[in-house]
Amino acid sequence: MPVNAVAENVLGTIGTICWSGQLIPQIWKSWREHSTVGLSDLLVLLWGISSLPFGVYAIVQKFSIPLIVQPQLFGFLSLFSWGQCLYYGKGKSRTTACLIAGSVMLLTGALEAGLVFAVRPSMNRQAIDFFGVLSAVLIAVGLLPQYWEIIKRKEVIGISIPFMTIDMLGGVFSDLSLVFRPKFDTFAAVTYTLVIVMDGLVIIAALILNPLARRRRRLEAERAERELLPSHGPQQMSQSSTATTIWKPPPTIDRSAIV
Repeated sequence: MPVNAVAENVLGTIGTICWSGQLIPQIWKSWREHSTVGLSDLLVLLWGISSLPFGVYAIVQKFSIPLIVQPQLFGFLSLFSWGQCLYYGKGKSRTTACLIAGSVMLLTGALEAGLVFAVRPSMNRQAIDFFGVLSAVLIAVGLLPQYWEIIKRKEVIGISIPFMTIDMLGGVFSDLSLVFRPKFDTFAAVTYTLVIVMDGLVIIAALILNPLARRRRRLEAERAERELLPSHGPQQMSQSSTATTIWKPPPTIDRSAIV
């Protein structure tokens, strides 16, 4: 593909918009339901931490501005969602959850800035590649606890499907933007492609498992109702018999016999 800075920036911007807004449906869902049941806190924590090496990699490799901004927003929203997990799921107070999540955000940002200044002057190829590989590994490993939640519950709950869809689209557009760079970046492409594939697996699982789970619950409810109905029969007959006994009129007395 020919080098095209405009196409690179446009596609990168679309990818950034997707990755900037992807976690908003999840954050909204958790806030509305006051629950993060089914959402792995390790998923959003590891995704938040993955923004550190990927941010360093994007800056040192001189990606387009949208692709540099992308991991920063992604990390912030992931750690914000992790703060919700601490508050709703782990029972932390609001203040404690905000302090913990905020501290991790500040620490991640400070480490990223320090590593950029440490790596950029030397342009050590091995160090740069390490950050690219590390970000891909963290993103992939982050989804493993979510897969376990799905296997354990036999359905996809707690995680927003619009969130996963937007996340996947962000990976698609970001991948496409790399095609128009002067030099195709393999490590970045692997990171984006992992997001596409692993998010896609969650969406497919939701499409298959959630209808089966609804059907299973419906059948269980019908079975419970059938088991409950026969138990009412003898009880109602007993109550009817008792009522008849209570309201039975007293026997008449032949007064002429007494006289």
